[in-house]
Amino acid sequence: MPTYPIINTETGEQKEITLSIAEWEVFKGENPCWQRDWSDPSTAPNSGECGELIDKLHKSHPSWNDVLKKVKKSDGSKSKMDTY
Repeated sequence: MPTYPIINTETGEQKEITLSIAEWEVFKGENPCWQRDWSDPSTAPNSGECGELIDKLHKSHPSWNDVLKKVKKSDGSKSKMDTY
């Protein structure tokens, strides 16, 4: 379950809460003075996470491009999948 660092915009109080994504959406609606605290870089998403999944797939399943090529070449295939 995700942990959210939050800050009270009125008092400056900081704390962490653990909520599901759905619970977080409800919490934000019920507590408008509490906002996500992005000041700590260790809790913020970064650009290094982009594309990581595709790289992991290529390393763990190196023949995946061959599968995509066969699907594209098969008769009657309307697939527009591209290889990566």
